[in-house]
Formats: sequence, C-alpha cells, structure tokens
Amino acid sequence: MLTTTQLDNGLLNNYAVEPQVYYAGTPAPYQQRRYLIKGAIAVLFLISLVILSMMVS
Repeated sequence: MLTTTQLDNGLLNNYAVEPQVYYAGTPAPYQQRRYLIKGAIAVLFLISLVILSMMVS
C-alpha cells in the first residue's frame, strides 16, 4: 500500500508504508538445536556432493 500526497502544483508523490522496526531476540534453545541439525545436514550434503563429483571425474 502506498501513501500518496499531492503538491500545490498538482504533482503526486507516492511513499511506501514503512514497517515498524524491532530488535530480534536470541533464539530459544529448541531453535538453536534445529539450526545445528540443519547445518549438520547441509555440511553432510555438501561433502557427499564433493565426494560424488570426485568419483565421477
């Protein structure tokens, strides 16, 4: 949604609505564990891709 203003000479200016700024909090312990598991899976996937590419070439 845009906010539109009109100047005295008839020109229109459109401004985007800015979201409210907030600070992110520290992730909960269960979220940290989930990030660790996802990171480990990603590393294993990358290692398997490298090994597979070395075997093919």
